Amino acid sequence: MNDSNRPLPHGTALLMLLLLSGANYTAAGAPAVSNVHAAQRPGTELVDVTYDLANPGGGTVGVTVAVSTNGGTSYDLPATHFTGAAGSDVAPGTGKQITWDAGQDWPGQFSSNVRFRVTASDATLPPPPSGMVLIPAGAFTMGNCMDPAEGGSYELPLHSVYVSAFYMDANLVSYALWQQVYQWATKHGYSFDDAGSGKAANHPVQWIDWYDCVKWCNARSEMEGRAPAYYTSAAQVTVYRSGEVDVQNNWVNWGAGYRLPTEAEWEKAARGGLSGKRFPWGNTIDWSHANYYADPVDYSYDTNPTSGFDPTFNDGVYPYTSPLGYFAPNGYGLYDMAGNVWEWCWDWWGSYSSGSQSDPRGAPSGSYRVNRGGRWDDSAIDCRTAVRGHAWPDIRDNDRGFRSVLPPGQP
Repeated sequence: MNDSNRPLPHGTALLMLLLLSGANYTAAGAPAVSNVHAAQRPGTELVDVTYDLANPGGGTVGVTVAVSTNGGTSYDLPATHFTGAAGSDVAPGTGKQITWDAGQDWPGQFSSNVRFRVTASDATLPPPPSGMVLIPAGAFTMGNCMDPAEGGSYELPLHSVYVSAFYMDANLVSYALWQQVYQWATKHGYSFDDAGSGKAANHPVQWIDWYDCVKWCNARSEMEGRAPAYYTSAAQVTVYRSGEVDVQNNWVNWGAGYRLPTEAEWEKAARGGLSGKRFPWGNTIDWSHANYYADPVDYSYDTNPTSGFDPTFNDGVYPYTSPLGYFAPNGYGLYDMAGNVWEWCWDWWGSYSSGSQSDPRGAPSGSYRVNRGGRWDDSAIDCRTAVRGHAWPDIRDNDRGFRSVLPPGQP
């Protein structure tokens, strides 16, 4: 890794120290970044970063940029607004350029301690499995980024979280998919607290508790020939297939099989690459965005013209769930990250840390498991991306479902 101090012209807001690195390999022939320069465009909050990229092994590489605001102590600013020669499939060459929109990722902020880390790697992730999307690695700001008074104190403090890349179901688990795996599982040594329910095959499954979701994820893994994630002890010998077992963090093979998202993974995914927004798409909500109980009288950010349940889904028969894929996806291609049904997450309910974290997995123990996303009978306040719900792990009702995630790098 090569370091260089490059002050920007006098009078500009940012001072950059560019940390240049090739791939994280020691073998010869690894991609290499060199000759990095940065300049802030006069009168704007845009920063141009130029560099040379070599790849002795041939072919395109992935280029990532990390931003530090504390002199390089940590690179956890949730910066996502990069354009140009960043991301996957960057061809080697000289004079490559990346433009960072600091006004989007760090609005109104000024510092002489900003640093960049530019990294090139020829290790690329395979395409997502069918029905899943890739959630890219990176840091984001977790918690209520709006007025603290509009949410609970448990949504704070704001803190930076780095999350490794993973795949996530684009949709909530449908009743049809639940049944497919459930039928296989009950013939292969699995038992469940409930058979699950759904208003239609293409609606989210509900009436399932946390224990059943975890066992179902294991069954889905085994049905597809994958190693399961959840076990009944830290020895990770006996696969969790029956009963109500309070699986602990070290009983999980985090690199294998389908599993529930951690709370941090869920929130990063729900934000869809946006930062500083109330919902996955922006700061206001109405029936064109989500299936929820409209209440524009009590919430200024609820801009729906009328109150109540969406008549599209209110047929007089509970629950008023909506079919998968009805609303537009967020920036990562995920549907229903607000409203429809609450989503079970892995974590025990607990307080947030004030410090930066990397791939947190929640409290080591507790009484409740985390729910996220809001539901068809919730008002706008409970459909915010930062809102945190919780429930006993054996609770099942008609407004709680889930989606699964899959770590990359598996056969």
